[in-house]
Amino acid sequence: MSLERRKRGHLLGLLGAPTLFLLVFFFGPLLIMLVYAFLTPGLYGGVDWVFSHLNFGRILGWANTRYETFDPVYIAIFLRSLRLAGLTVLSSLLICYPAAFWISRMRPGLRAFAIFLVTLPFFVSLIVRLFAWVLILRPTGFLNQALMGAGLTSTPVEFLYTDFAVILGMTYVFIPFMFLPLYGAIEKLDMAQIEASFDLGATRWQTFRKVVLPATMPGIVGGSVITFIPALGNFIVPSVLGGAKVLMIGNLIEQQFLSARNWPFGSALAMLVMAAVLVLLLAQTRLARAKT
Repeated sequence: MSLERRKRGHLLGLLGAPTLFLLVFFFGPLLIMLVYAFLTPGLYGGVDWVFSHLNFGRILGWANTRYETFDPVYIAIFLRSLRLAGLTVLSSLLICYPAAFWISRMRPGLRAFAIFLVTLPFFVSLIVRLFAWVLILRPTGFLNQALMGAGLTSTPVEFLYTDFAVILGMTYVFIPFMFLPLYGAIEKLDMAQIEASFDLGATRWQTFRKVVLPATMPGIVGGSVITFIPALGNFIVPSVLGGAKVLMIGNLIEQQFLSARNWPFGSALAMLVMAAVLVLLLAQTRLARAKT
């Protein structure tokens, strides 16, 4: 057996098991949901193996039957989810970009400790952290007590169960997802180019726009994508901090599978989210190719 064949055999042996695992446990469930999205919901849950395109029609506008009708509320929920996920990305970027610059200029030992602090929330249960925000944001919570104590308001402000609370909670949860790609890009930044820009008479804004921003754009795009994707489908944060007032597409999918037991419609909603994610990934790929 030639050396080339042995290398191919070793490579196939190394990649065969992970590839099989992904095919069975990742693409398999996605394929099942895609099939379910075109079936008829069962009378008492589950599915009837009868083809139906009306699950997508309820969302996109062509369903008009006795049991399946178009309701614009689903599009409204999806658009709200896009808006809240986009605002989460923006707020995370505004926090993490200067923080990543500051941490990247620390001494090595202190820098490692600061990065550990950024990832520290991962060691605590998400539910515990979100209920801590409930205690802070509720009408009798710390934030309202501080505002009334400072004389800024005479009555409690409605922070909890609002879009603001959901964006705040998702920003808090997904900050590490934004920070780490940004930090990786900023740490590689060539300070000599920045010094040369200043020596040639550029202002701080010109240096940032012409030198720093293009160099760190891969980190910005990467962090934005891996923050936006889980934020779009998140249902835990809206459930705890948004309550019944802030419904996102993830909550709607959860309700269809667990409460309404309408698996085909829940699958159609999930496929809509997957389509949005694929469009985003294609846009990122094209942007990355354009940069190179």
